[in-house]
Amino acid sequence: MRDLPTHDEAVERLRGALSDLPPDAPLRLAKPSSNLFRFGARDRAPGLPTEGLDQVLSIDAEARTAEVGGLITYDRLVEATLAHGLMPHVVPQLKTITLGGAVAGLGIESTSFFAGLPHEWVREMDVLTGSGELVTAARDGEHAELLRGLPNSYGTLGYALRLVIDLQPVKPFVTVRHLRFDDAAACFAAMAEICASRVHDGRTVDFLDGVVFGPTEMYLSVGTFADEVPYTSDYTGMGVYYKSVRERRVDHLRVADYLWRWDTDWFWCSAAFGVQNPVVRALWPRQLRRSDVYRKLVALDQRHGFTARLDSMRGKRSEFVVQDVEVPIERAAEFLAEFCAEVPIRPIWLCPLALADSSAWPLYPLAPGETYVNFGFWATAPLAEGQPADHHNRYVERLVDSLGGHKSLYSTVHYERSEFWRHYNGEAYGRLKERYDPRGRFPDLYEKVAGDHATV
Repeated sequence: MRDLPTHDEAVERLRGALSDLPPDAPLRLAKPSSNLFRFGARDRAPGLPTEGLDQVLSIDAEARTAEVGGLITYDRLVEATLAHGLMPHVVPQLKTITLGGAVAGLGIESTSFFAGLPHEWVREMDVLTGSGELVTAARDGEHAELLRGLPNSYGTLGYALRLVIDLQPVKPFVTVRHLRFDDAAACFAAMAEICASRVHDGRTVDFLDGVVFGPTEMYLSVGTFADEVPYTSDYTGMGVYYKSVRERRVDHLRVADYLWRWDTDWFWCSAAFGVQNPVVRALWPRQLRRSDVYRKLVALDQRHGFTARLDSMRGKRSEFVVQDVEVPIERAAEFLAEFCAEVPIRPIWLCPLALADSSAWPLYPLAPGETYVNFGFWATAPLAEGQPADHHNRYVERLVDSLGGHKSLYSTVHYERSEFWRHYNGEAYGRLKERYDPRGRFPDLYEKVAGDHATV
């Protein structure tokens, strides 16, 4: 078996492949998996070679840092850091999200209420720019502007090929307490209190997220590191994690099982493939119960239109509504009430977040000192007669805008160009684009994320 290239060899191979392409050729990395929900022709174009860019280069347990390739997936990164009793400050909830992808495209998880987003913990990174130059962007220095501008650029300013990130210590277990609320205002008031104090019922809170099953049934899941626990649950088998939120008041998991609790069933979306049916689940191989497998099935359906044809045969129409949005916590109850009244999608994921410090991240302008609530909803929604094909997605965009919120760009985008750049700081993006991709080798951010929906 051929040895993998070293990291430096992999970088040179990638740079050579970039320089060999015609100037107008579409650029993308040949990643083995994706967590984006855009399925256009660009995503099927041949990709630049990435073999060897997913390695752990070093872990300094004393300094609590890791130096890794930008294409390393979080499951490999976490496995390596847990061996040293450490973990990244923010571990996005799906195993095959890459570190470089989480930095350029944002990532969030249940530590985000105090630890912010993954890019806030990057000390430095090597970035391959559109000119083929490899620059090192650090918190200070010549390319500090690129380090701050890469988050939410989605590979349109350059590719992060090597990163040095800060880590935090862990304990072997996580104890989770599920708190039920029948009223949204009470739920978000409790969330705000926990975010402000990092304490609940006299215990330190290390993790916080939640699930909405309906307007009068919602849960906050409060997690605390533990050295010892009376038992541990395993949701990679017949059990389904999100169902346990309703069934248990207290639960205990190994730290790795907690970090990947959502991956086995892609939150709750595995139900669309029958995987939560006990008979199907028993027959579905355990190693294939994971988010990247389900995402590939969705991509196959989107490409060949199986669901669309079935809907047509039944005389029905539906819309793919897969989004994550953030609104200020004081407007969260208002968002939930409006959403539940207009969009028939349940459950909904809740995850509070706040910037870890007061630094500015120009392309995703969250306000320092402000706590937001991320709402995640991922399903198809029926369309009534006369409603346009993008009815629900456009409704969500208008609602989020009216409440002073933001929307993640990993899925469909329906904003007009001027409105898009108003949200995502077109002036700052233009300066970065001119400096680091002056010949336009990488796509424009709006064109990339809006795709077929792009409008003037």
